Amino acid sequence: MHGLCLQYISMGSTILIIALLCVTLTGCTTQPTAKSNYTTNQQVNNPGLAEISLHAISLVGIPYRYGGNTPTAGFDCSGLIRYVVKRAIGMRLPRTLYEIRQHGTPLAQENLAPGDLVFFNTNGKPDSHAGIYVGKGRFVHAPSTGGRVRLEQLNTTYWATRFTQARRLSPS
Repeated sequence: MHGLCLQYISMGSTILIIALLCVTLTGCTTQPTAKSNYTTNQQVNNPGLAEISLHAISLVGIPYRYGGNTPTAGFDCSGLIRYVVKRAIGMRLPRTLYEIRQHGTPLAQENLAPGDLVFFNTNGKPDSHAGIYVGKGRFVHAPSTGGRVRLEQLNTTYWATRFTQARRLSPS
């Protein structure tokens, strides 16, 4: 009888170990979730950064003005970015693109999310123009003399061939 009891205990332990292994290994066989076009980032969980794109869109139609940095005076590209970022997340950026392009974290174009800054080479110099990415392949910028703040597609030949970098700001 004693031998029979030990055999049942040993068999029960084996079944328990097999059951535990099955449960543990099931976690290893689950399929990964589909990855979106955007990497996991602060902006998904931080409405303040998405607010940058909403402010930018609200200024579409304001006239371009070299050195301009308010809706009443008009905007150039750096003035637009500086104005929008200050109002949306309270961050003070420097006045020139040369200085602005040094803020935030660089990221690949395929990882853009609303509120990211996009930079272009429009006159033979890297990062000579910039705008604010607003989602769905579009960005807002203040183009040039005679123009108005407008919404553009990143994938047009003109902008796609001039894209130089993107940066994600980190509010403090």
